[in-house]
Amino acid sequence: MENAPLFTNDAIVLGILMIALGFVFYTSSQKEGFWKKFYSVVPALLMCYLIPAIFNSLGIIDDDTSQLYFIASRYLLPASLVLMTLSIDLKAIFNLGPKALIMFFTGTIGIIIGGPLAILLISTVSPETVGGVGPDAVWRGLSTLAGSWIGGGANQAAMLEIYEYNPDLYGGMVLVDIVVANLWMALILFGIGRNERIDKWLKADDSAITNLKNRVASYAESVTRTPSLADFMIILGIAFGAVGIAHWGADGIANYLTSNFEVFNDKKSTLASFASSFFWMISIATTIGIILSFTRLKTYEGAGASKIGSIFIYILVATIGMKMDLTLVFDNPGLIAIGVVWMGIHAGLLILIAKLIKAPYFFLAVGSQANVGGAASAPVVAAAFHPSLATVGVLLAVFGYVVGTYGAILCTILMQLAAAS
Repeated sequence: MENAPLFTNDAIVLGILMIALGFVFYTSSQKEGFWKKFYSVVPALLMCYLIPAIFNSLGIIDDDTSQLYFIASRYLLPASLVLMTLSIDLKAIFNLGPKALIMFFTGTIGIIIGGPLAILLISTVSPETVGGVGPDAVWRGLSTLAGSWIGGGANQAAMLEIYEYNPDLYGGMVLVDIVVANLWMALILFGIGRNERIDKWLKADDSAITNLKNRVASYAESVTRTPSLADFMIILGIAFGAVGIAHWGADGIANYLTSNFEVFNDKKSTLASFASSFFWMISIATTIGIILSFTRLKTYEGAGASKIGSIFIYILVATIGMKMDLTLVFDNPGLIAIGVVWMGIHAGLLILIAKLIKAPYFFLAVGSQANVGGAASAPVVAAAFHPSLATVGVLLAVFGYVVGTYGAILCTILMQLAAAS
């Protein structure tokens, strides 16, 4: 195989990723010297993402030949959501107020208007970049980015079907999606290490977030105990038992909808995203976690439930990083430029609204990722602030699935008008 990576065996690739994670956690735990200074500038979470990206870019490993992201996103992600939701204080979540939703919908609007504005701006410098006719029209291809960046993979597929973009050119749009979305996520992770300074600049009131974190921490402290082997086995039983139920329920619901309602089989339908088993899997896993938080199983937080959930999240982060090839930034500069401008407008609008309503950086970061990254990365970013906040990321990402196709269609109509002007 041409340009085959050095390692294709997933056992070896997993070993490399785990060594990288171990290295980051070991060096970031140093209390003095070079590493203390290094991690005061570069967040540890960003390194967990960036090192696999570097390995991928150097051809040592390759996401295309690995199943690790699939395994992490389908098994470890729902398990982590259950464990990190187990000790959630639902009342405190609701007390976060409307700013989370405001920032989410700001992110959505940023994507909707960012596409046509990017076309108009790039057309003044390079008209051929935004041209094309018929199935080759660039605005048709960009419709798939709108679907992906507002909703997710199912919405992206719906846009490809609705606007009938040339399949032979579709790979270029996927490239823009991967490069730009992952670069933006890297910037968001970088900002997490400076969230206190950013909040100060935004003049944000993060008291509700701090209250939630303190309430969860206080509860965890009140039930903390030295975990036994039985505790760990029960925690894993809860997590992966819930994963099994989530997969069973997701497959059943998706199959029922596609078997009994033709509208869910039509990829051009705005309801097609609800036939996604991934959507239902994430929703069911989160629901199970919330239900269990009202039972005595909640006390397993004291034995380290959220810590195990965090381990799963960091493995997911490493596999997401493995999808990023830094060398591809230079492969199609025209389309990449459109994507960068588009994401810049999205980011600029988020910063503007956050400044106006004094929203904490947490809401900006999670509101953005609930759109651009969806259910796979929104809880990762939320959990980076505190494990108890992962549920916020999931709930907002679910909104993304719901509005994804509608928002993408509106964005595409505007892009078509901008391309014709």
